[in-house]
Amino acid sequence: MTGQPAESFPELHPAPGWGEPRSRTATWYDPAATVAMGGGLSGLEFMRALAGGRIPPPPIAQLLGMWPTKVDAGLVVFECTPDESVYNPIGMVHGGLLCTLADSAAGCAVHTTLGAGTGYSSIGISVNFLRPVTLGSGTLVATGRVVKPGRRVATATVEILDGAGRLVATASSSCLIMPAE
Repeated sequence: MTGQPAESFPELHPAPGWGEPRSRTATWYDPAATVAMGGGLSGLEFMRALAGGRIPPPPIAQLLGMWPTKVDAGLVVFECTPDESVYNPIGMVHGGLLCTLADSAAGCAVHTTLGAGTGYSSIGISVNFLRPVTLGSGTLVATGRVVKPGRRVATATVEILDGAGRLVATASSSCLIMPAE
């Protein structure tokens, strides 16, 4: 099966004990609208508009149920309440969700330091998983802080806390700054 797209996976034949299948519907807005509405805004203005619901969220945010709840210069806080659709085969939230949450918090924190028309792209992230995350962990809170704004490369750190305030993951990230042309 190596290299086969998801639609070519073999047909499943549920066995006793599998239970009833569950489903989840994904809904999102045209990402081009988000980009267009953000045109001409500084990164801080853009992130505040996103957090305030004045521009549509990117599809990944709706798919994973994460949302910015606090935005300041060099600081962004995201919240996410994982459900079982992001579980891995050993009964925990997949580390990829935490990595995506950390990447979003770090990148968006960097975005708040950029002028209008200046973009960024993640070029590296290192995540340390400190404790398992399950449905019982509650809402995750990821705080991204810019450590060094930089003209070409910016760095940020992220701490992710569970609903009880316990540190579940940390991350450090580097973003390439792409000045307006």
